[in-house]
Amino acid sequence: MQLGIRLHDTENMPFESRIANVHTQGFTCAHLAISKLLPEIPKDPGALTPGLAMYMKNIFAQNHVEVAVLGCYLNLATPDQAALEANLEKYKAHIRFASLLGAGVVGTETGAPNTTYTTCPECRSEEALQTFIKNLRPVVSYAEKMGVIFAIEPVAKHIVYDAKRARKVLDEIASPNLQIIFDPVNLLSVENYVNQDEIIAEAIELLGKDVAVVHLKDFIPENGDLQAVAAGKGQMDYTRALQFIKTCKPYIHTTLENTAPDNAVWARECLEKLYNQL
Repeated sequence: MQLGIRLHDTENMPFESRIANVHTQGFTCAHLAISKLLPEIPKDPGALTPGLAMYMKNIFAQNHVEVAVLGCYLNLATPDQAALEANLEKYKAHIRFASLLGAGVVGTETGAPNTTYTTCPECRSEEALQTFIKNLRPVVSYAEKMGVIFAIEPVAKHIVYDAKRARKVLDEIASPNLQIIFDPVNLLSVENYVNQDEIIAEAIELLGKDVAVVHLKDFIPENGDLQAVAAGKGQMDYTRALQFIKTCKPYIHTTLENTAPDNAVWARECLEKLYNQL
């Protein structure tokens, strides 16, 4: 298991120092969201130049940190056609960038059928799913041309809300360049978290062969919802997920989420201890 961290959860410092610090803290890979990490970079897709990619690639390599995920979390199900076209161009720019950066995957979540990217009952409709699949096709096609893995992350509050729905997307697109970011907590909700072991087992059974990256965090039921917290700080049982990693994908990129600078190393050590005890 190669444990990494979401870079925008790390201590705020200049990019080169931040990556060096990630290495010093014992992480070997990272989740990179350029807009959150480098706000000075214009949001225009044209700003993702080969020069920027090669500069960043060199800094990561010097510090022995791999880019597990290049994040591009935009809504592929928006009904606003102009916004959709802009989002598609940004996805393509990130795919080109990933091909130069050497990122493991370009990662995204699966959106909502509205312009605000907010949870609504329609997220669970077949119409929303088919809209997402239709708009995902050209992105995956472009990823194929660029030799990049594009990975979707099922989330209980989004269109692809469970493992069965994710399996349907994979089967309909039918491309080796479309894979899965497996975040066990994101499959849980306040309604189903007491059945977390069954839900995680189903996800591994249906999606395991297509999992490219794992995200690990924890959760606390609070105010009628699940609040995401650093690994080891909540009610998540990591046994099945870590067994899957150790047995089936021992070198997979596994990045922590929802850590803070003062608990990230503790969370890494907590997971490493659990992993080594299996």
